[in-house]
Amino acid sequence: MIYIQLFYTFFLIGLFGFGGGYAMLSMIQGEVVTNHHWMTMGEFTDIVAVSQMTPGPIGINSATYVGYTAIINAGGAPWMGVLGSATATFAVVLPSFVLMLLISKFLMQYKHHPIVEHIFIGLRPAVVGLLGAACLLLMTPENFSTPSDTPWQFWISIAIFVGTMIGCQVYKLNPIRALLFCALVGILLF
Repeated sequence: MIYIQLFYTFFLIGLFGFGGGYAMLSMIQGEVVTNHHWMTMGEFTDIVAVSQMTPGPIGINSATYVGYTAIINAGGAPWMGVLGSATATFAVVLPSFVLMLLISKFLMQYKHHPIVEHIFIGLRPAVVGLLGAACLLLMTPENFSTPSDTPWQFWISIAIFVGTMIGCQVYKLNPIRALLFCALVGILLF
């Protein structure tokens, strides 16, 4: 039964997850943590971190890890978790695959049609909103702590976040170097 729920959930996420993997994160979190309770917010945050470190799109990596973890948390064996990974990954990719086949056939012919242009203009703010929701989703006590619990950890986390944002946006710091610098600071300070 959980495999059907995994397939259905990730099929819908793949179908309505416009804007790429980061835009999908808030949808995945809502379904996996809030609706189905397949994992805790802490586990989801860990999965997002692992998904960012592994090669490939973050939405697909997240689906793979969520599928495995959901089955393991439900009491399944590791081989059943692998089947859960395959189910979630296939389900999240299937809508994009089918839509790309259909769109590629017709887009070149109709891409300058006013209706198609208006659809893409309408999708842009939705994508920005989904990316903003993904950013806010990761601003949790698990990632930043809280000023009342451990104020030093909270303020250091905020400083690392702001410093990285300024470094990447203003000084055009290479994201890989920024990531390594943040890891080094995290190791030294935490």
